[in-house]
Amino acid sequence: MRPTSPPKKLKRVLTLLDATMINTGGIIGSGIFMVPATVALYAHSSSLFFLVWILGGIVSLFGALSVAELGAAMPRTGGQYVYLSEAYGPIWGYLYGWSAVAVINTASIAAVGVAFSEYLGFFFPMTDVSIKGIAVVIITILTIINIINVKSGARFQNLFTFTKLGAIFGIILLGLFMGGGNAGNFKPIFSDLSFTSLVGPLGLAMVAVLWTFDGWIFVTYVAGEIKNPGRNIPLSLILCMIIVVSVYLALNFVLVYILGFNGMINSNLVMSDAASVFLGKSGAIVVTVIILISLLGANNGFVLTSARINYAMARDNRFFKQAAFIHPKFQSPANALIIQCVWACVLTFTGTFNQLITYIIFASWIFYGMSAGAVIILRKKKPDMERPYQTPFYPWIPIIFILFAIFLTVNTILQAPRDAAIGTGLILAGLPLYYYWKKND
Repeated sequence: MRPTSPPKKLKRVLTLLDATMINTGGIIGSGIFMVPATVALYAHSSSLFFLVWILGGIVSLFGALSVAELGAAMPRTGGQYVYLSEAYGPIWGYLYGWSAVAVINTASIAAVGVAFSEYLGFFFPMTDVSIKGIAVVIITILTIINIINVKSGARFQNLFTFTKLGAIFGIILLGLFMGGGNAGNFKPIFSDLSFTSLVGPLGLAMVAVLWTFDGWIFVTYVAGEIKNPGRNIPLSLILCMIIVVSVYLALNFVLVYILGFNGMINSNLVMSDAASVFLGKSGAIVVTVIILISLLGANNGFVLTSARINYAMARDNRFFKQAAFIHPKFQSPANALIIQCVWACVLTFTGTFNQLITYIIFASWIFYGMSAGAVIILRKKKPDMERPYQTPFYPWIPIIFILFAIFLTVNTILQAPRDAAIGTGLILAGLPLYYYWKKND
């Protein structure tokens, strides 16, 4: 019997439902359970509070609508790595890929793994070593699930995303109908502060809100594995944003209705405090379980999608060639997943992940803005490229998103110049490796 040879490329096995749940589950992590209190602190009125959430959803939707054109036109594994390489040249795609593989995505996997362990400490007292140990075990288990079969990783994602959505909707309904809320908690409707005094605080609130929406790009990483990509990539992005915006607005409505602005501002665990009003002491337990489910699903989304970046780089001879290996039996980028797992676990044990994220988080928005710019560049550079989906209201939607990306990047540089400088250094540190792999191409 002849040994099975590795397939030359990944199979298209992911459906529209899979793609939508990958994005939705990746976005809804722990942020929505913490950020509302921060936004309440900066907004001071219900009109501005909900305006910030709506604007955050619109900006994220504009990014998704822009990148959807690229995903439909170039349905290849790797997402932004592919788009930036096509629009700006291979060095820009590489710098994004290096940043994602070295810090952005792997540090996020480590951070979410540790956050899961810390919330698990609500039920079981744990030391710092045990917290990190459990995080490593979780990251390893999720990696194994996604190595065994791409579809099994997607099914796992679907299960946890549906579970977390069901649990959140349950909290929303209980908050609305079990009592304990007060319509007076929405006051003040309007702020009595001047516009100029609100610009700074609302800018900070917007940054926090956009962080809770981060993750809408995930589905493009697995574009090479999505069935009917010209239809399903843009549709999954749009459906995902509709779901997330609806969930966020409904959940925030309940939080304000139950706690009011003062209650939210003075709360360290805003979701637990709100649930305790209508569920009593069991409220904190219920919310903790929901957060654990959310974090597990979000991290599975990270693990499933992010490894496709180093896989795509390896196929272009811009990373260790072993990462381009597709397992002959499991049909998954097994080595890319293992490399990602090992590095994320190293970051977990060194404890540097949060600091690395602080240094390089602004880079995410540089690359997001460049991706939206790629829509405009490729329209001019490759006008004959087949585009099954085109960004609506072109070029205004990409331009508006680019302006927001510039604002957030400049604001970060002004507010935290040291962190931005170190982050830039981390990105540029990949250049020697780029020229090494290019020389050996």
